[in-house]
Amino acid sequence: MTSARAYPKTALALLTALNLLNYIDRSVLNAVQPLIQNEFHVSDAQIGRLTTVFLVFYTMAAPFMGPLADRYSRKLIIAFGAFAWSGATLLTAVTHSYNALLIRHTLVGVGEASFVTISPTVVADLFPESIRGRVLGVFYLAIPVGFALGYPIGGYFGTHFGWRAPFLLAGGPGFILGALVLFMADPPRGQFDSLKETAERRTVVGLIRNPAFITATLGMAMMTFAQGGLLVWMPTFLSRMRGYTLLQANNLFGGIIAADGTVAALAGGWLGDRLLPRTKSAYYLVSAASMGLGIPVMVVALYNRGPAMVPGIALAGFLLLLNTAPLNAAVINSVDAHIRATAIAVNLFAIHFLGDALSPWLIGKISDQSSLESGFVSTVVATALSSAILFYGMKFAPQVAVGGKVGTITH
Repeated sequence: MTSARAYPKTALALLTALNLLNYIDRSVLNAVQPLIQNEFHVSDAQIGRLTTVFLVFYTMAAPFMGPLADRYSRKLIIAFGAFAWSGATLLTAVTHSYNALLIRHTLVGVGEASFVTISPTVVADLFPESIRGRVLGVFYLAIPVGFALGYPIGGYFGTHFGWRAPFLLAGGPGFILGALVLFMADPPRGQFDSLKETAERRTVVGLIRNPAFITATLGMAMMTFAQGGLLVWMPTFLSRMRGYTLLQANNLFGGIIAADGTVAALAGGWLGDRLLPRTKSAYYLVSAASMGLGIPVMVVALYNRGPAMVPGIALAGFLLLLNTAPLNAAVINSVDAHIRATAIAVNLFAIHFLGDALSPWLIGKISDQSSLESGFVSTVVATALSSAILFYGMKFAPQVAVGGKVGTITH
Protein backbone atom coordinates (compact mmCIF):
# COMPACT_ATOMS: atom_id res chain seq x y z
CA MET A 1 0.00 0.00 0.00
CA THR A 2 1.40 3.37 -0.98
CA SER A 3 2.21 5.72 1.91
CA ALA A 4 0.15 8.88 2.32
CA ARG A 5 3.16 11.11 1.64
CA ALA A 6 4.08 9.29 -1.58
CA TYR A 7 0.51 8.93 -2.82
CA PRO A 8 0.15 12.16 -4.86
CA LYS A 9 3.27 11.46 -6.92
CA THR A 10 2.37 7.79 -7.37
CA ALA A 11 -1.13 8.67 -8.54
CA LEU A 12 0.31 11.30 -10.88
CA ALA A 13 2.68 8.71 -12.37
CA LEU A 14 -0.15 6.22 -12.96
CA LEU A 15 -2.46 8.78 -14.58
CA THR A 16 0.40 10.10 -16.72
CA ALA A 17 1.19 6.56 -17.92
CA LEU A 18 -2.44 6.04 -18.91
CA ASN A 19 -2.47 9.43 -20.64
CA LEU A 20 0.68 8.42 -22.52
CA LEU A 21 -0.98 5.26 -23.80
CA ASN A 22 -4.04 7.29 -24.78
CA TYR A 23 -2.02 9.50 -27.12
CA ILE A 24 0.11 6.68 -28.52
CA ASP A 25 -3.15 5.07 -29.62
CA ARG A 26 -4.21 8.29 -31.34
CA SER A 27 -1.00 8.99 -33.25
CA VAL A 28 -0.58 5.46 -34.59
CA LEU A 29 -3.30 6.32 -37.12
CA ASN A 30 -1.35 9.36 -38.33
CA ALA A 31 1.71 7.18 -38.90
CA VAL A 32 -0.06 4.61 -41.09
CA GLN A 33 -2.47 6.83 -43.03
CA PRO A 34 -0.85 6.21 -46.44
CA LEU A 35 -0.99 2.44 -45.86
CA ILE A 36 -4.72 2.63 -45.04
CA GLN A 37 -5.30 4.79 -48.12
CA ASN A 38 -3.55 2.22 -50.31
CA GLU A 39 -5.68 -0.64 -48.97
CA PHE A 40 -9.06 1.08 -48.96
CA HIS A 41 -8.42 3.49 -51.90
CA VAL A 42 -9.68 6.59 -50.07
CA SER A 43 -8.93 10.29 -50.59
CA ASP A 44 -7.16 12.72 -48.27
CA ALA A 45 -10.52 14.11 -47.16
CA GLN A 46 -11.75 10.61 -46.29
CA ILE A 47 -8.62 9.72 -44.31
CA GLY A 48 -8.86 13.04 -42.48
CA ARG A 49 -12.49 12.20 -41.69
CA LEU A 50 -11.32 9.29 -39.50
CA THR A 51 -9.83 11.74 -37.01
CA THR A 52 -12.83 14.03 -37.38
CA VAL A 53 -15.29 11.22 -36.58
CA PHE A 54 -13.20 10.14 -33.60
CA LEU A 55 -13.21 13.67 -32.21
CA VAL A 56 -16.90 14.30 -32.93
CA PHE A 57 -17.94 11.30 -30.84
CA TYR A 58 -15.24 12.11 -28.30
CA THR A 59 -16.67 15.61 -27.85
CA MET A 60 -20.25 14.33 -27.79
CA ALA A 61 -19.39 11.88 -24.99
CA ALA A 62 -17.45 14.41 -22.88
CA PRO A 63 -20.49 16.43 -21.67
CA PHE A 64 -21.99 13.24 -20.23
CA MET A 65 -18.75 12.25 -18.48
CA GLY A 66 -18.25 15.57 -16.70
CA PRO A 67 -21.46 15.62 -14.61
CA LEU A 68 -20.98 11.93 -13.76
CA ALA A 69 -17.48 12.65 -12.46
CA ASP A 70 -18.70 15.59 -10.37
CA ARG A 71 -21.20 13.30 -8.63
CA TYR A 72 -19.68 9.80 -8.54
CA SER A 73 -16.37 7.96 -8.20
CA ARG A 74 -13.88 9.38 -10.66
CA LYS A 75 -11.52 6.42 -10.54
CA LEU A 76 -14.26 3.98 -11.56
CA ILE A 77 -15.19 6.04 -14.61
CA ILE A 78 -11.51 6.41 -15.58
CA ALA A 79 -10.86 2.67 -15.25
CA PHE A 80 -13.90 1.55 -17.23
CA GLY A 81 -13.13 4.13 -19.90
CA ALA A 82 -9.63 2.65 -20.26
CA PHE A 83 -11.13 -0.82 -20.64
CA ALA A 84 -13.53 0.47 -23.30
CA TRP A 85 -10.97 2.24 -25.50
CA SER A 86 -8.46 -0.61 -25.19
CA GLY A 87 -11.07 -3.13 -26.26
CA ALA A 88 -12.11 -0.97 -29.22
CA THR A 89 -8.45 -0.62 -30.25
CA LEU A 90 -8.11 -4.41 -30.36
CA LEU A 91 -11.11 -4.52 -32.72
CA THR A 92 -8.74 -3.24 -35.40
CA ALA A 93 -7.74 -6.87 -35.94
CA VAL A 94 -11.13 -7.53 -37.55
CA THR A 95 -11.42 -4.21 -39.39
CA HIS A 96 -11.41 -4.81 -43.14
CA SER A 97 -13.28 -1.84 -44.61
CA TYR A 98 -13.18 1.93 -44.40
CA ASN A 99 -16.66 2.07 -42.83
CA ALA A 100 -15.68 -0.47 -40.19
CA LEU A 101 -12.66 1.67 -39.36
CA LEU A 102 -14.95 4.69 -38.94
CA ILE A 103 -17.07 2.72 -36.46
CA ARG A 104 -13.97 1.59 -34.60
CA HIS A 105 -12.91 5.23 -34.24
CA THR A 106 -16.26 6.26 -32.80
CA LEU A 107 -15.96 3.61 -30.06
CA VAL A 108 -12.43 4.65 -29.17
CA GLY A 109 -13.54 8.28 -28.99
CA VAL A 110 -16.27 7.52 -26.47
CA GLY A 111 -13.87 5.49 -24.30
CA GLU A 112 -11.12 8.10 -24.30
CA ALA A 113 -13.54 10.93 -23.45
CA SER A 114 -13.97 9.57 -19.94
CA PHE A 115 -10.27 9.64 -19.12
CA VAL A 116 -9.40 13.00 -20.68
CA THR A 117 -12.40 14.70 -19.07
CA ILE A 118 -11.89 13.40 -15.55
CA SER A 119 -8.19 12.74 -14.94
CA PRO A 120 -7.10 16.44 -14.91
CA THR A 121 -9.54 17.10 -12.06
CA VAL A 122 -7.94 14.32 -10.02
CA VAL A 123 -4.46 15.70 -10.73
CA ALA A 124 -5.61 19.20 -9.70
CA ASP A 125 -6.90 17.89 -6.37
CA LEU A 126 -3.59 16.19 -5.59
CA PHE A 127 -1.43 19.34 -5.56
CA PRO A 128 -1.64 23.04 -4.49
CA GLU A 129 -2.59 25.78 -6.95
CA SER A 130 0.87 27.32 -6.90
CA ILE A 131 2.54 24.27 -8.49
CA ARG A 132 -0.25 23.12 -10.80
CA GLY A 133 1.58 24.40 -13.85
CA ARG A 134 4.54 22.11 -13.16
CA VAL A 135 2.35 19.18 -12.15
CA LEU A 136 0.19 19.51 -15.25
CA GLY A 137 3.41 19.82 -17.24
CA VAL A 138 4.27 16.30 -16.11
CA PHE A 139 0.76 14.98 -16.79
CA TYR A 140 0.46 16.61 -20.22
CA LEU A 141 3.99 15.55 -21.11
CA ALA A 142 2.12 12.43 -22.22
CA ILE A 143 0.57 14.30 -25.15
CA PRO A 144 3.72 15.10 -27.17
CA VAL A 145 5.64 12.03 -25.98
CA GLY A 146 2.65 9.77 -26.68
CA PHE A 147 2.21 11.25 -30.14
CA ALA A 148 5.96 11.01 -30.70
CA LEU A 149 6.10 7.34 -29.73
CA GLY A 150 3.07 6.56 -31.88
CA TYR A 151 4.83 7.72 -35.05
CA PRO A 152 7.85 5.36 -34.93
CA ILE A 153 5.73 2.52 -33.48
CA GLY A 154 3.22 2.95 -36.27
CA GLY A 155 5.89 3.55 -38.89
CA TYR A 156 7.97 0.49 -37.98
CA PHE A 157 5.29 -2.09 -37.23
CA GLY A 158 2.97 -0.73 -39.91
CA THR A 159 5.54 -0.99 -42.69
CA HIS A 160 6.86 -4.38 -41.52
CA PHE A 161 3.71 -6.18 -40.36
CA GLY A 162 0.78 -4.24 -41.85
CA TRP A 163 -1.07 -1.18 -40.58
CA ARG A 164 -3.20 -3.16 -38.08
CA ALA A 165 -0.20 -4.41 -36.09
CA PRO A 166 0.63 -1.20 -34.17
CA PHE A 167 -3.00 -0.81 -33.08
CA LEU A 168 -2.95 -4.31 -31.58
CA LEU A 169 0.31 -3.50 -29.80
CA ALA A 170 -1.21 -0.33 -28.30
CA GLY A 171 -4.42 -1.98 -27.09
CA GLY A 172 -3.25 -4.42 -24.41
CA PRO A 173 -1.53 -2.19 -21.79
CA GLY A 174 -4.71 -0.16 -21.24
CA PHE A 175 -6.35 -3.06 -19.44
CA ILE A 176 -3.43 -3.31 -16.98
CA LEU A 177 -3.28 0.42 -16.23
CA GLY A 178 -7.06 0.63 -15.95
CA ALA A 179 -7.02 -2.15 -13.36
CA LEU A 180 -4.36 -0.32 -11.32
CA VAL A 181 -6.53 2.82 -11.26
CA LEU A 182 -9.17 0.83 -9.36
CA PHE A 183 -6.73 0.63 -6.42
CA MET A 184 -6.07 4.37 -6.43
CA ALA A 185 -7.65 6.64 -3.79
CA ASP A 186 -9.85 9.46 -5.08
CA PRO A 187 -8.62 12.75 -3.50
CA PRO A 188 -11.13 15.14 -1.89
CA ARG A 189 -12.47 17.63 -4.41
CA GLY A 190 -11.01 21.11 -4.06
CA GLN A 191 -8.84 20.32 -1.04
CA PHE A 192 -6.22 22.91 -2.10
CA ASP A 193 -8.42 25.56 -3.74
CA SER A 194 -8.11 29.05 -2.28
CA LEU A 195 -10.56 31.08 -4.35
CA LYS A 196 -14.02 31.80 -3.00
CA GLU A 197 -17.06 30.42 -4.77
CA THR A 198 -18.91 32.79 -7.08
CA ALA A 199 -21.83 32.28 -9.45
CA GLU A 200 -19.44 32.29 -12.39
CA ARG A 201 -17.14 29.70 -10.82
CA ARG A 202 -19.53 27.30 -9.09
CA THR A 203 -22.39 26.78 -11.60
CA VAL A 204 -22.55 25.41 -15.11
CA VAL A 205 -24.75 28.31 -16.23
CA GLY A 206 -22.16 30.66 -14.79
CA LEU A 207 -19.55 29.40 -17.24
CA ILE A 208 -21.03 31.57 -19.99
CA ARG A 209 -20.41 34.61 -17.75
CA ASN A 210 -16.91 33.50 -16.76
CA PRO A 211 -14.47 35.40 -19.04
CA ALA A 212 -11.41 33.63 -17.60
CA PHE A 213 -12.87 30.27 -18.62
CA ILE A 214 -14.20 31.49 -21.98
CA THR A 215 -10.98 33.13 -23.18
CA ALA A 216 -8.83 30.20 -22.05
CA THR A 217 -11.18 27.79 -23.83
CA LEU A 218 -11.39 29.75 -27.08
CA GLY A 219 -7.62 30.28 -27.11
CA MET A 220 -7.14 26.56 -26.54
CA ALA A 221 -9.60 25.76 -29.35
CA MET A 222 -7.56 27.68 -31.90
CA MET A 223 -4.37 26.11 -30.56
CA THR A 224 -5.98 22.67 -30.88
CA PHE A 225 -7.02 23.42 -34.47
CA ALA A 226 -3.41 24.16 -35.39
CA GLN A 227 -1.79 21.37 -33.41
CA GLY A 228 -4.33 18.76 -34.46
CA GLY A 229 -4.02 19.53 -38.15
CA LEU A 230 -0.23 19.48 -38.07
CA LEU A 231 0.01 16.28 -36.02
CA VAL A 232 -2.32 14.41 -38.37
CA TRP A 233 -0.80 15.54 -41.65
CA MET A 234 2.89 16.21 -41.02
CA PRO A 235 4.23 12.65 -41.69
CA THR A 236 2.19 12.51 -44.91
CA PHE A 237 3.40 16.02 -45.81
CA LEU A 238 7.05 15.09 -45.32
CA SER A 239 6.74 11.87 -47.32
CA ARG A 240 4.61 13.30 -50.13
CA MET A 241 5.96 16.85 -50.45
CA ARG A 242 9.50 16.77 -49.09
CA GLY A 243 10.94 13.49 -50.40
CA TYR A 244 11.15 11.42 -47.21
CA THR A 245 10.09 7.78 -47.07
CA LEU A 246 7.11 7.13 -44.79
CA LEU A 247 9.34 5.48 -42.18
CA GLN A 248 11.85 8.37 -42.33
CA ALA A 249 9.06 10.93 -42.04
CA ASN A 250 7.57 9.22 -38.99
CA ASN A 251 10.94 8.82 -37.29
CA LEU A 252 11.92 12.44 -37.98
CA PHE A 253 8.65 13.99 -36.88
CA GLY A 254 8.26 11.60 -33.95
CA GLY A 255 11.77 12.47 -32.73
CA ILE A 256 11.08 16.19 -33.03
CA ILE A 257 7.80 15.95 -31.12
CA ALA A 258 9.40 13.79 -28.41
CA ALA A 259 12.25 16.25 -27.84
CA ASP A 260 10.07 19.35 -28.15
CA GLY A 261 7.30 17.96 -26.01
CA THR A 262 9.51 16.76 -23.18
CA VAL A 263 11.22 20.12 -22.80
CA ALA A 264 8.26 22.35 -23.68
CA ALA A 265 5.66 20.69 -21.44
CA LEU A 266 7.92 20.91 -18.40
CA ALA A 267 9.32 24.36 -19.26
CA GLY A 268 5.89 25.87 -19.89
CA GLY A 269 4.54 24.67 -16.55
CA TRP A 270 7.66 25.79 -14.69
CA LEU A 271 7.65 29.21 -16.36
CA GLY A 272 3.98 29.76 -15.60
CA ASP A 273 4.46 28.86 -11.93
CA ARG A 274 7.59 31.00 -11.72
CA LEU A 275 5.76 34.07 -13.04
CA LEU A 276 2.60 33.49 -11.00
CA PRO A 277 3.84 35.39 -7.89
CA ARG A 278 4.50 38.40 -10.14
CA THR A 279 1.33 38.40 -12.21
CA LYS A 280 -1.96 36.56 -11.83
CA SER A 281 -2.12 36.26 -15.63
CA ALA A 282 1.09 34.23 -15.88
CA TYR A 283 -0.54 31.15 -17.42
CA TYR A 284 -2.29 33.23 -20.08
CA LEU A 285 0.84 35.26 -20.78
CA VAL A 286 3.10 32.25 -21.37
CA SER A 287 0.51 30.66 -23.66
CA ALA A 288 -0.23 33.81 -25.66
CA ALA A 289 3.45 34.69 -26.14
CA SER A 290 4.44 31.20 -27.24
CA MET A 291 1.65 31.10 -29.84
CA GLY A 292 2.53 34.56 -31.12
CA LEU A 293 6.21 33.73 -31.49
CA GLY A 294 5.29 30.53 -33.28
CA ILE A 295 3.59 32.25 -36.23
CA PRO A 296 6.67 33.33 -38.26
CA VAL A 297 8.48 30.11 -37.37
CA MET A 298 5.58 28.05 -38.72
CA VAL A 299 5.78 29.91 -42.03
CA VAL A 300 9.46 29.01 -42.34
CA ALA A 301 8.81 25.39 -41.35
CA LEU A 302 5.92 24.80 -43.75
CA TYR A 303 6.95 26.80 -46.82
CA ASN A 304 10.75 26.52 -46.91
CA ARG A 305 12.31 23.62 -48.80
CA GLY A 306 15.87 24.44 -47.77
CA PRO A 307 17.98 23.57 -44.72
CA ALA A 308 15.87 25.81 -42.46
CA MET A 309 12.86 23.48 -42.77
CA VAL A 310 13.75 20.86 -40.15
CA PRO A 311 15.00 23.39 -37.53
CA GLY A 312 11.86 25.41 -38.28
CA ILE A 313 9.61 22.42 -37.62
CA ALA A 314 11.49 21.74 -34.37
CA LEU A 315 11.23 25.34 -33.10
CA ALA A 316 7.60 25.71 -34.19
CA GLY A 317 6.73 22.49 -32.39
CA PHE A 318 8.43 23.70 -29.21
CA LEU A 319 6.57 27.02 -29.22
CA LEU A 320 3.18 25.43 -29.95
CA LEU A 321 3.68 22.88 -27.16
CA LEU A 322 5.06 25.33 -24.57
CA ASN A 323 1.54 26.48 -23.70
CA THR A 324 0.08 23.02 -22.93
CA ALA A 325 0.58 22.99 -19.16
CA PRO A 326 -0.06 26.69 -18.36
CA LEU A 327 -3.18 26.85 -20.52
CA ASN A 328 -4.68 23.76 -18.90
CA ALA A 329 -3.81 25.22 -15.49
CA ALA A 330 -5.65 28.41 -16.49
CA VAL A 331 -8.78 26.42 -17.35
CA ILE A 332 -8.67 24.39 -14.12
CA ASN A 333 -8.13 27.46 -11.91
CA SER A 334 -10.95 29.38 -13.60
CA VAL A 335 -13.70 27.24 -12.01
CA ASP A 336 -14.65 25.76 -8.64
CA ALA A 337 -13.61 22.17 -7.90
CA HIS A 338 -17.16 20.87 -7.57
CA ILE A 339 -18.02 21.62 -11.21
CA ARG A 340 -14.49 21.19 -12.57
CA ALA A 341 -15.13 17.94 -14.41
CA THR A 342 -18.23 19.44 -16.03
CA ALA A 343 -16.27 22.57 -16.97
CA ILE A 344 -13.50 20.46 -18.51
CA ALA A 345 -16.17 18.54 -20.43
CA VAL A 346 -17.50 21.84 -21.81
CA ASN A 347 -13.94 22.91 -22.57
CA LEU A 348 -13.20 19.64 -24.39
CA PHE A 349 -16.38 19.90 -26.42
CA ALA A 350 -15.51 23.45 -27.49
CA ILE A 351 -11.82 22.95 -28.26
CA HIS A 352 -12.36 19.81 -30.32
CA PHE A 353 -15.55 20.91 -32.05
CA LEU A 354 -13.88 24.18 -33.09
CA GLY A 355 -10.39 22.68 -33.30
CA ASP A 356 -9.01 19.32 -34.33
CA ALA A 357 -12.38 17.76 -35.16
CA LEU A 358 -12.41 20.19 -38.07
CA SER A 359 -8.80 20.82 -39.07
CA PRO A 360 -7.73 17.34 -40.31
CA TRP A 361 -10.74 17.12 -42.63
CA LEU A 362 -10.41 20.75 -43.76
CA ILE A 363 -6.71 20.39 -44.54
CA GLY A 364 -7.41 17.15 -46.41
CA LYS A 365 -10.23 18.80 -48.36
CA ILE A 366 -8.01 21.72 -49.38
CA SER A 367 -5.23 19.27 -50.24
CA ASP A 368 -7.51 17.35 -52.60
CA GLN A 369 -8.22 20.63 -54.43
CA SER A 370 -4.74 22.15 -54.21
CA SER A 371 -1.91 20.91 -51.93
CA LEU A 372 -1.09 20.18 -48.31
CA GLU A 373 0.93 23.39 -48.22
CA SER A 374 -2.24 25.32 -49.03
CA GLY A 375 -4.15 23.39 -46.38
CA PHE A 376 -1.61 24.33 -43.72
CA VAL A 377 -2.41 28.05 -44.14
CA SER A 378 -5.41 27.45 -41.87
CA THR A 379 -3.11 26.35 -39.02
CA VAL A 380 -1.12 29.59 -39.22
CA VAL A 381 -4.33 31.65 -39.05
CA ALA A 382 -5.60 29.61 -36.08
CA THR A 383 -2.31 30.15 -34.23
CA ALA A 384 -2.62 33.92 -34.66
CA LEU A 385 -6.20 33.87 -33.37
CA SER A 386 -5.16 31.82 -30.34
CA SER A 387 -2.46 34.30 -29.40
CA ALA A 388 -4.80 37.30 -29.74
CA ILE A 389 -7.57 35.71 -27.64
CA LEU A 390 -5.17 34.73 -24.85
CA PHE A 391 -3.54 38.16 -24.68
CA TYR A 392 -7.05 39.59 -24.27
CA GLY A 393 -7.88 36.98 -21.60
CA MET A 394 -4.97 38.01 -19.37
CA LYS A 395 -7.05 40.65 -17.60
CA PHE A 396 -9.60 38.06 -16.47
CA ALA A 397 -7.16 35.64 -14.80
CA PRO A 398 -8.13 34.81 -11.18
CA GLN A 399 -5.72 35.60 -8.34
CA VAL A 400 -4.83 32.21 -6.85
CA ALA A 401 -2.85 31.55 -3.68
CA VAL A 402 0.91 31.32 -4.08
CA GLY A 403 2.59 28.76 -1.83
CA GLY A 404 1.45 25.53 -0.25
CA LYS A 405 2.51 21.96 0.25
CA VAL A 406 1.64 18.72 -1.43
CA GLY A 407 -1.28 17.17 0.36
CA THR A 408 -1.54 13.73 1.89
CA ILE A 409 -4.36 11.28 1.74
CA THR A 410 -5.04 8.64 4.29
CA HIS A 411 -6.05 5.21 3.14
